[in-house]
Amino acid sequence: MKIALVHDYLMDYGGAEEVLYELHRMYPDAPIYVSLLDKQKLGKFWSKFSDARIVTSWFQYIPYASRVISPLRFLLPLVWGSFDFSSYDVVITSASWAVTKGIRKGKHTKEICYLHTPPRYLYGYDTSRVWKGTWYGFLIDWYALIVNHAMRIYDFHQSQKVDVFVANSKNVGERIEKFYRRNDYHVIYPPIEVDKFIDPNIKAKTGTYYLTGGRLVAAKNFDLIIKSCEKANVPLKIFGTGIEKEKLMNIAGKQVEFLGHITDEEKVAYMKGAKAFILAQKDEDFGITPIEAAACGVPSIAYKSGGYTESISDKKTGLFFESLSVDALEKVIKESERMKWDKKIIIAHAEKFDVSLFQKKIRDIVEKIYHQK
Repeated sequence: MKIALVHDYLMDYGGAEEVLYELHRMYPDAPIYVSLLDKQKLGKFWSKFSDARIVTSWFQYIPYASRVISPLRFLLPLVWGSFDFSSYDVVITSASWAVTKGIRKGKHTKEICYLHTPPRYLYGYDTSRVWKGTWYGFLIDWYALIVNHAMRIYDFHQSQKVDVFVANSKNVGERIEKFYRRNDYHVIYPPIEVDKFIDPNIKAKTGTYYLTGGRLVAAKNFDLIIKSCEKANVPLKIFGTGIEKEKLMNIAGKQVEFLGHITDEEKVAYMKGAKAFILAQKDEDFGITPIEAAACGVPSIAYKSGGYTESISDKKTGLFFESLSVDALEKVIKESERMKWDKKIIIAHAEKFDVSLFQKKIRDIVEKIYHQK
């Protein structure tokens, strides 16, 4: 069986890249096709893919490619159409920025799309950047109105060519039904290596603090988390980097520590030592970090929305706040201080998402679709 992996781009590292990394581990001989690769922005995480054969598109050679890929999104049909996958038996696309990529397939090539979400910028969900309030915001709004209309048509057209959809959550499955008019999808949650998080050799960081982190982008509402922790008078540590980092550092007080890029082992250590992990994104696709925290026996505090309602069990593995306000989050932080958590129950919850289950379900789908040829 000849397999290819396809991913939006490799510029930073988050949940979608965790899935890609696991697919790469499952199929190490499969090349990875991306629109562009930025090793510098990947930082320490480049080592996860350094042994892979990565094929980039012609967009890689555009000056400042990583900065202009968003405004030049109308070029995506040309970007993905430049690859020829006709020699492959199965193509597994990892998609969130442009569904199914408009790839050229052979007569017998089958496509499995692992969908993190239909493109958020096309369907009204919060995205990485906030333009409102800037002098050029209205220009971007007009540009998006024109370009995104055409892109939605393209996106729907391409979605009908997918042989098998795999949603990363029931939440995203509902989006597949709503936007693509398809209900023939599977739900396979993103994987985590539970053993890595419960590894007794990784010692918890000392101190009393709350933890958050990931891509530091507007949609994650880290500013709300910072303000709420400061009002609750509790220390907060933030890992990760992104376009909002400087803005967040400017509003943060003395009890907030920015950790920057950290290794997998460091993340486990910080999670083990945290009182709780805090998340505040609206309409999160799934949210894998609450599962990672749970594997460390640590509860999460999350906005009651989207995939968090699937990854967190209320009052068993975490708590929800129901409005995106400082007062609402502060209140739940204080409530968590009074809770008595059962680490065994929290870890048992995480084991339902272990990587072994992901591997088995993905392999079953790949084998089934291959033998249907």
